[in-house]
Amino acid sequence: MSEKVPQHLGIIMDGNRRWAKMHGLPILEGHRRGYDKLKEVGEWCMERGVKVLTVFAFSTENWKRAASEVAYLMDLFYRAFTNEVEEFMRRNIRVRIIGDRAGLPENVGRAATALEERTRENTRGTLQLAINYGGHTEICDAVRALLGQHVAPAEITEEAIASRLYAPDTPPPDLIIRTSGEQRLSGFLTWQSAYSELYFIQKHWPDFTEADLDAACAWYADRDRRFGQ
Repeated sequence: MSEKVPQHLGIIMDGNRRWAKMHGLPILEGHRRGYDKLKEVGEWCMERGVKVLTVFAFSTENWKRAASEVAYLMDLFYRAFTNEVEEFMRRNIRVRIIGDRAGLPENVGRAATALEERTRENTRGTLQLAINYGGHTEICDAVRALLGQHVAPAEITEEAIASRLYAPDTPPPDLIIRTSGEQRLSGFLTWQSAYSELYFIQKHWPDFTEADLDAACAWYADRDRRFGQ
């Protein structure tokens, strides 16, 4: 594989529910398998030199799903934030949660903050989890922050908005992968993805393999990135 590896990789982990239905399993089992897959893929990314991995874990629109499914996912997040701390420390991975933190259940929000604080000084790579995240919401929150600081209209620039996004110090994603065949971003990193390369794969997220990651990175390495020029 080429040495040209995306420094910031975004993944829209789509297809957990469809994977479960295909295998005659409960939808919640699909989400559990998706969680296991994320742990695998995260390590593959770090081994290849990816510095930031951002994954779309739960959108602002996912609250519309069945209450039992939402409750399961919130519990999954809570358990991941509390049970995986030592593993993140062992692997020297920093974890950040981006999204509307205030909209999460209180225990999930507290656990997220504690995990961020514990892993803040880790340096091998960064895992960003987009939870209760929507690209439009992020932009609106940034504009509201500007208005709250009484910034003059002439000073509302692209740079001013970018500096008030959820993770302003994170570079834009070089490559975004979406599994399960859908060819849209669905609000994932709306502001930051203007010049990202987009790679779509038919496989559902639990079936994503190390070879699939290498294929995506090889495809990215062959791209001629012009950034609008």
